[in-house]
Amino acid sequence: MPAAAAPADLDPRTDAVAQRNLRLLVAAQSLGGAAPPIIISLGGIVGQALAERPSLATLPVSLYHLGLALSTIPIAMLMRRVGRRNAYVLAALLAIVSGLIAAVGVIQGSFLTFCVGIALAGFYGAGVQSYRFAASDAVAPPRRAQAISYIMIGGLLAAIIGPQVVIWTRDALPAAPFAGSFFGQAGLALLALPLLMMLRMPPPPVAGTQTGGRPLGAIVRMPRFIVAVTAGVVSYGLMSFIMTAAPMAMVGCGHTVGEAALGIQWHVLGMFAPSFVTGHLIARFGKLLITALGLILIAVSGLFALAGLELLHFWGSLILLGVGWNFGFIGATAMVTDCYEAPERAKVQALNDFLVFGTVAVASFGSGHLLDTAGWDTINALMLPIVGVVLLMLAALAWHGRGSRLPADAAS
Repeated sequence: MPAAAAPADLDPRTDAVAQRNLRLLVAAQSLGGAAPPIIISLGGIVGQALAERPSLATLPVSLYHLGLALSTIPIAMLMRRVGRRNAYVLAALLAIVSGLIAAVGVIQGSFLTFCVGIALAGFYGAGVQSYRFAASDAVAPPRRAQAISYIMIGGLLAAIIGPQVVIWTRDALPAAPFAGSFFGQAGLALLALPLLMMLRMPPPPVAGTQTGGRPLGAIVRMPRFIVAVTAGVVSYGLMSFIMTAAPMAMVGCGHTVGEAALGIQWHVLGMFAPSFVTGHLIARFGKLLITALGLILIAVSGLFALAGLELLHFWGSLILLGVGWNFGFIGATAMVTDCYEAPERAKVQALNDFLVFGTVAVASFGSGHLLDTAGWDTINALMLPIVGVVLLMLAALAWHGRGSRLPADAAS
């Protein structure tokens, strides 16, 4: 990938510093991104053991997603005030505290304490999710998609690290099963601290410039922003919804828990492995086309799931769903970066993540109920018209861009 000059708003940052930040963010992503697999894989199991009612078993996982969604705007405000690096360091410190609280909740058998610890981890999750925007802001505009894709490679490492931490630490305290895994979660955040402290990000805007840029209302009315956020919400929301319901559906159809877990592992591989090439594909074919391809793959995953209930259908559907999410979400994120100037980035990025992860939180609360009341086939059938609507929006945006003779990057 040829070197490109740093954008003016990052002056006097050199390309070498930007690449160094990118490597640090990938490493931090691999550690910070390992927390959700720990929480998602153990939250329901621990909740089932600690909750007074079985219906509350999945509450900790839902609280994590809710905490992440509600933290997107506060952490953006914090980054605007103290800078990205300091905000990320504070989030990692809170992650250490949250892991310790969750572990204490397991040891004491306190469901409330456990839920508090898991919910606090959502703030760290919001910080980790913004690493992709930090990466895109550190490079020249033509290289933003590659930078976002590069950061997502850290998610692939996280998908390996998180489950391994669970395996290595779940029996560390025999009297309190799984407490060791949440101590491990705190340890991963501790390991991320020195990496985050080595970041050399642009300083926050000075007091006189913090209100620069267009009003948020003007930005959110832009057709490109509306389509980009909708594509991101649908890509992430449908993926989360199906991924949450799939293991329960597999077990309900007679497959083993181990087969369901293996299906999720293949799904996660499908989510992050394409990141090695997604940025290059976006640079070659454009953001709109790759985003549309991702949504088409998500729809194909639903059709594959509707074709049968054998193990092949579940696994094939989950793999296609993961690859579709990768193309759709990275493409949509890259589209969002075209919608703002430097003074506007914090509020636009925060709004985007609030909408995306707010949808994920709703999906995590509702997927089990819909599976129980409507069934696996209905879930997969319902997502097809949703994807169809977003594809029509992308097509309309592409047509408008062609008719308006937009610059190549803007129309891509």
